[in-house]
Amino acid sequence: MSDAVNPRRHYSSVRRQQQAAQTRHDIVVAADALFRELGYVGATMPVIARASGVVVETVYRAFGSKAGLFGAVVDAAVAGGAARAVRPVEERPAIRRVIEEPDPRRQLALYAATQPGIHERSGALLRALAGAAASDPGLRALWDDIERRRLAGQGRLATRLGEQGVLRADIGIEAARDLIWLHCSLAVHDMLLLTLGWSPARYEAWLAQILIRELLPSIRVCRSGGIRRLSRS
Repeated sequence: MSDAVNPRRHYSSVRRQQQAAQTRHDIVVAADALFRELGYVGATMPVIARASGVVVETVYRAFGSKAGLFGAVVDAAVAGGAARAVRPVEERPAIRRVIEEPDPRRQLALYAATQPGIHERSGALLRALAGAAASDPGLRALWDDIERRRLAGQGRLATRLGEQGVLRADIGIEAARDLIWLHCSLAVHDMLLLTLGWSPARYEAWLAQILIRELLPSIRVCRSGGIRRLSRS
């Protein structure tokens, strides 16, 4: 039997891939705890390697750099765990519910419901990153990349609303994307919760209300029982 169809070779390859994936998972989990405890500077690559049970070369081989590893940790925090982070965003249960919801008001409310958890899980990491990025060009590039990807993801929501024909008549997809990106930012979240003392529930309700008000036409219930959409243009 040739090597090309040798089942043992195939099994060995699959097993190596599974082991590599498990190693990446273990490194991300260990790094998450250490970045939160020690900060970006204090959580050195040798410390992370020891906590992960691997040599430091393995960490560099898996993530390329400390900034690359930090980015993977942030992705895992946003996704709700390292295992979820490797799946396409559209396959995550909360995002799936947003995509499958036919009513645009409910769709935006469901999207708003994802934000408190995302900020709770990733906020400490992103605040540390923002502070360190001021003096580290590599981390500044990582911050910019995270924000670009957030903008792209929220642009997909705006595009979906535009394709459904439910956006206000005076707002385009790009403007809708920018509004979602602004209101869902960590900066806005922190001003309301950390500075003003809002609860996560109040923040979620406000965010749903503001997205619906800014992106969708106003709705008035007529005396006949019908619904009339009012354009703001």
